[in-house]
Amino acid sequence: MRAALDRTVPGDDLTPGAGEAGGADYVDGLLAAFNFDPPRVWAGGPTSGRHGGAATFDQWLELGPWEERAWRARIEEWWIIYETGLATLGEDFLELSEAEQSERLSTTSKEFRELLFTHACESLYGDPVYGGNRDGQAWQAIDFRGDVQPRGYTDEEVRAP
Repeated sequence: MRAALDRTVPGDDLTPGAGEAGGADYVDGLLAAFNFDPPRVWAGGPTSGRHGGAATFDQWLELGPWEERAWRARIEEWWIIYETGLATLGEDFLELSEAEQSERLSTTSKEFRELLFTHACESLYGDPVYGGNRDGQAWQAIDFRGDVQPRGYTDEEVRAP
């Protein structure tokens, strides 16, 4: 999974690849959301503790009955897509060169590649509480401090180019 994520959204000198920054942990967390009570779908808040205030993002919110039903259906579909896509990549995927990995990835279903890309992006730029963006690496690469509550932004920061 990590290698597939890195082929989908690779890193460079400034930015980590999606796999390197914890993308596989993010996907694992999504697929296992209902192994927890409450399910780990919506992080709490309003503050993460990174800039003051209580660290309440990791106090997961309860889902309503319709939300739960929708999320269970969505996650079941993702399981099938990931199982099929990873099987297509094959057990030797890690042994391939990056170019060969990219070629193999192109043989998977469009549905798998699109889901992998979506989750790669979410894992890179979402809050680290969801399992990706390890240590805020992707945020640092784009000079984003994440949530700034309760401090907020100064007028100068809002006007800055």
